[in-house]
Amino acid sequence: MVDDLSFTVRPGHVTGFLGPNGAGKSTTMRMMLGLDRPTAGRVLIDGEPYGLFPEPLRRVGAMLDASAVHGGRSAHNHLLWLARTNRIPGARVREVLAAVGLEDVAGKRAKGFSLGMTQRLGIAAALLGDPPVLLFDEPVNGLDPEGVLWIRNLLKGLAAEGRTVFVSSHLMSETALTAEHLVVIGRGRLLADTTVSRFVEANSRSYVRIRTPEPERMRDVLAAAGIQVEETRDGALEAYGTEAARLGELAAVNGLTVHEVSTQRASLEEAFMRLTGDAVEYRAGGGRR
Repeated sequence: MVDDLSFTVRPGHVTGFLGPNGAGKSTTMRMMLGLDRPTAGRVLIDGEPYGLFPEPLRRVGAMLDASAVHGGRSAHNHLLWLARTNRIPGARVREVLAAVGLEDVAGKRAKGFSLGMTQRLGIAAALLGDPPVLLFDEPVNGLDPEGVLWIRNLLKGLAAEGRTVFVSSHLMSETALTAEHLVVIGRGRLLADTTVSRFVEANSRSYVRIRTPEPERMRDVLAAAGIQVEETRDGALEAYGTEAARLGELAAVNGLTVHEVSTQRASLEEAFMRLTGDAVEYRAGGGRR
């Protein structure tokens, strides 16, 4: 269910769409394409509902379910059928098959494709009309490491061309490498609409890690300076609310030997878990919340 959800996806960068399972991501993307109808409000693409586009593949490319392919059709014929419904030249089919690396299997039936090949065919269909707006739901699902790198560079390249690129994913590490902006929802409501860097900063605590053969003396020095410090299991110290440069200066002034002074920042995954912890519908070991 989606509840009073409102946000804008802008061109020129990759926008990541995040949320726990059941948050409403797929429902939101289906409403964007007119597959589900909201009980209130509306979804506009370039100021118009998707359903009013006479040749929608030329305006919006989408991959919500890559497996939605007739297994008896070849990759080429699947795309050719789509192209003809939107008056897209047949030559474009060959171009997108080459772009996604399926030109060698263009004549093979889709039912024999691996999960990764099926994903590539779905991406090819989204690119078919050379649209300015692209929507992808879990585009790296089933891809090998080379394929993941390829789709990452593809998405960034499409955004660099000035297109609007909206990507739903459960892979935090990949989203951190690909997206510049984030829309995060939980239980159907908007939780965040901001840049990746601001999201991580707002939903995590950074600290400075210190390794020294004199941890007790270092703790005393930091405490005297009003710096909060905690000891880790491996004997290192974590200092909060300060900069690495200041800690280095304090160590030097007090004649302390240090082996490491490094700033540690939370990952996107850690920040996401902190923000959405109360919005998780199912939790291992605890049943449904």
